[in-house]
Amino acid sequence: MPQNSVSRSSHTKIITFTLVLAIILSAFFGTVFGFLAGTVSQKTGGGKLAQLFGSSQKNTEVVKQNIVAEDSAIIDVVQKTSPAVVSIVISKDVPRARSFFDPFGFDPFGSGQGSQQSQGGTQKQQIGGGSGFLITTDGMIATNKHVVDDTTAEYTVITNDGKEHTAKVLARDPVNDIAVIKIDGSDYPTLNFGDSGSLQIGQTVVAIGNSLGEFTNTVSRGIISGLRRNLTAGSELGDTETLTNIIQTDAAINPGNSGGPLLNINGDVIGINVAMAQGAQNIGFAIPSNQIKKVVDQVKTTGKISTPYIGVRYMPVTDAIQKSNNLPYNYGVLIARGTQITDLAVIPGSPADKAGIQENDIILELNGTKIDDSNSLSDLISQHNVGETVTLKVWHKGDTKDISVTLEERK
Repeated sequence: MPQNSVSRSSHTKIITFTLVLAIILSAFFGTVFGFLAGTVSQKTGGGKLAQLFGSSQKNTEVVKQNIVAEDSAIIDVVQKTSPAVVSIVISKDVPRARSFFDPFGFDPFGSGQGSQQSQGGTQKQQIGGGSGFLITTDGMIATNKHVVDDTTAEYTVITNDGKEHTAKVLARDPVNDIAVIKIDGSDYPTLNFGDSGSLQIGQTVVAIGNSLGEFTNTVSRGIISGLRRNLTAGSELGDTETLTNIIQTDAAINPGNSGGPLLNINGDVIGINVAMAQGAQNIGFAIPSNQIKKVVDQVKTTGKISTPYIGVRYMPVTDAIQKSNNLPYNYGVLIARGTQITDLAVIPGSPADKAGIQENDIILELNGTKIDDSNSLSDLISQHNVGETVTLKVWHKGDTKDISVTLEERK
């Protein structure tokens, strides 16, 4: 029995010794081969691969940080500006209507509720909505003219805190789609105007407005897609207007956004949202802030919008117009009468009439600026104020001369 016990004990020691020796040898050769493998790896670019992997991780972190920083900037803009953005509710007295039920089940409108007929009288009803933004602490608000164009309607402003205020229309621009309205009160938050002349295609913008006339202070984000666009915008009522030198953006703009601000990353107003392209995706337009600021300053100072004019009808001179009329220039504007007998080329008593400008003259320049696709006559005139004198370079019956014209207010 003792011999068997000794025998088992010796076997255990041998096994233990063998395991220890194997572990020591494994650790030794592992260290040696690990060192050799590391050396080979460095010689074959393994070290560079590790460095590249580490660099990739660092680049990813930088990108993530930039994304977070940009999102944070957008959030800051929204928090900073939203309190000054308002919703505009348009209400009007409309004819009353009553429903009737046809017991024979005839429902020509397929509504399941019968038909409607006039009941007589009128009732106040919301007929539309838009947006605007506060520009003075005492309640002046900038918006689009087409938002408050109905002189028979009533306008209610809903501020960011949910309070309703009756609004009064102070001025509607007869040329641009800009209007200024006012609510009573004080200490309102306001927005500042940025310089739309320094905008760059591709820069980030934020639009805020009363989308669809239902979703107040809706925020959309995008970039400036184009500058100095010219287009004809139409309403559901068939009204049209020509918009020139406006901003194109891919920030979502929907019905109800009209009159709301288009903001840069600093929270400054660089445009006022005015239109969207039907049947397209992410093509919206805004009036540049420099045009709005001039109008707003006039209303603040004089209480009205004064638009300068010279009093001529004209057509831009193009290559085709030059060729068909045998003209000496392919730029400028040709003074021409309209389609109606009363559409005179030069309005009697106008600044142009007083300065001696005549039908078939070509206005080539205004204060030394060439009139062409980039600089329309109306845009150049709008940069000046009523009462200012401008110099027109005019071609008249073969001679070119400079003519001084004093701008007057459009009636």
